[in-house]
Amino acid sequence: MAVTVMDAPSAWDVLDGVTLPRGYRVEITDGKIIMTPQGEYRWKVILEAAPQIRQQLAARGDILSDVMIDFPSSQYGYAPDLAIIAPGAERNGRGRFEWHSLEAVLEVVPKSSRDNDFAKKFRLYAGCVIPVYGVIDPEAGVCTVHRHPARTGTYDEVEVPFGADLLLPLAGREIAVRTGGFPKAGELG
Repeated sequence: MAVTVMDAPSAWDVLDGVTLPRGYRVEITDGKIIMTPQGEYRWKVILEAAPQIRQQLAARGDILSDVMIDFPSSQYGYAPDLAIIAPGAERNGRGRFEWHSLEAVLEVVPKSSRDNDFAKKFRLYAGCVIPVYGVIDPEAGVCTVHRHPARTGTYDEVEVPFGADLLLPLAGREIAVRTGGFPKAGELG
């Protein structure tokens, strides 16, 4: 896959030279820097899903977690919980991948960021035509897979309950993530 690297201005530029605190997720939404503590449910889901995805990618792409991605906006800087990078994607001049390198994004949604994950990220990811956006909700015990994006900011969606396979349709292949090990709210210690 040949990808043109845009190297456009990035929302992340405001944080150049800033040492970020460990244990917090940092993103930029509507031009505001948002820091949230990393939650146990989120980490358990990531630790369960990432190895499954990596194995099935079999060197046809890559998977990243909490890594800054450059989007075509100075108001939005996201570091998805899990980002599947397309085979052959290249980094820009800042050493980061850009939105057009993403085949899929998965976000684990704590109650405190529902507006951000269900609304703002949904519109941005669809507008950037990211092929697959999955929202994993430990409180509801369900994953919602958004596919077939439209630049108008919409997707088709399919809900998958925890326990069923989460199917991620990528270019020329499909990744199946077993969700039976995903923790539901109230199940941890």
